[in-house]
Amino acid sequence: MVRIPGGSFSMGSEEFYPEERPVRRVPVDEFWIDRHPVINATFSRFVDDTGYVTVAERPVDPRDYPDADPALLVPGSAVFRATISANDPHPWWEYVPGASWRHPEGSGSDLDGRARHPVVHVAAQDAEAYADWAGKHLPTEAEWEYAARGGLDGARYAWGHELAPGGRAMANTWRGTFPWRYLAPGRGPGTTGVMSFPPNGYGLYDCIGNIWEWTSDSYGPPSAVGSCCGDSRGQHTGPPARVIKGGSFLCAPNYCRRYRPAARQPEPVDTSTCHLGFRCVVRDQTR
Repeated sequence: MVRIPGGSFSMGSEEFYPEERPVRRVPVDEFWIDRHPVINATFSRFVDDTGYVTVAERPVDPRDYPDADPALLVPGSAVFRATISANDPHPWWEYVPGASWRHPEGSGSDLDGRARHPVVHVAAQDAEAYADWAGKHLPTEAEWEYAARGGLDGARYAWGHELAPGGRAMANTWRGTFPWRYLAPGRGPGTTGVMSFPPNGYGLYDCIGNIWEWTSDSYGPPSAVGSCCGDSRGQHTGPPARVIKGGSFLCAPNYCRRYRPAARQPEPVDTSTCHLGFRCVVRDQTR
C-alpha cells in the first residue's frame, strides 16, 4: 500500500459532465491505499480462504428484475460486445450467463494469463467482503479522487493536462473510435495487467482506465445521471447506487471521457461487469 498524506484538494471539474460540478475544496485525512486494483490472484486467495460466492455466481431472484427476460434470470454478469443495434440503448452490452470473476467472458473462458489483471465482475458487497477479509475498507469518493490526482491539484488527468503527452498512452483506455474501431497495437479491448502504464505522482497504478472502481459513497437513484456503461438486465427499482470512479478500457474521447480523476457515475450495488473492480484503503496510520 501507499501512504497518502492528509491535506485538501479541489474536487470535481467544471469542464466535462454536470455530475462533476461544482468544484469544491475538500479536506482529506491521511490514509493508505492499495498501489493498484485488487488482482485475480489475490481475490482467488480470499475466495479459497473463505469460500465466498460472488453476486454474479448466485441464483437470481426474479422479484428483483420484474421486466427481465426469464432466460436471463440465471447467474451471470454483463460483458462487452462490440455490436451495433438501433433498437438497443446499450447495444454493446450483453448479460452473459456464467460470466463471473472466474470466467470473465462467460462459460469457457478462464483466468489463464490474467493472474495480475484486476478482478472484475464484482458487485459492491463482493468488494466489501474482500475488504473485511483483508482488514481494509473501500475508499470514499474524496479519498479515491485525492489519491488518483497524485498531488496534481486541478489537473485534468492523473498525469497532467494532456491526454497523451508526446503521443504516449498513459492508461488503458479505448484508442480509436468507440465502439467499432480499436487501434491499440497487439490486442483487442479488455483489461491489462496492473502496472502496465506509468504510476501517478503518489506511485499509484491504474487509477485511470483499465477498470472502474467501487467507492463506499452512495450516489442516489441510478437514474440520477445518464450512464455510459449500463447494466444490460434493464431498469429495476430495488438496489441503491454507489459512486464508481476512474473510467475503464471502454472510455473513449468520442463517447465517454471519464478517464479522469474528477469523473464519476452511479452504479447499482448489485451490478457486476467486465470492467468494474476495486482497490482498498486503510485509515490506521500504524499499517
